[in-house]
Amino acid sequence: MRIITLALASAIAFAPTFAFSQDTKSPETPAVSAPQTNNSSAPVAGKNSFTEEQAKERFEEAGYSQISDLKLTEAGIWEATAMNGANKVSVQLDYQGNVTKQAM
Repeated sequence: MRIITLALASAIAFAPTFAFSQDTKSPETPAVSAPQTNNSSAPVAGKNSFTEEQAKERFEEAGYSQISDLKLTEAGIWEATAMNGANKVSVQLDYQGNVTKQAM
């Protein structure tokens, strides 16, 4: 009985610690899961875990075609040249999944 009481008291004492230690994302840098939704400060530099194939797929899902010159920069941003309708654009993909474009 004494062991059960001690275990219960320990659980009650440490439970708040676990709740406060959870990883929360700040609103300035939200994780982005959909190509249609971007962080307003995109592209955001950081360690990028997207593979080359995944980056190409993200660009295509966002409506770009003829993806070429795909490269990962030192800032961790995938960059490529693509077509947006009849327009040739420069596209970027950051580590959060934000897809952005710049006119060429």
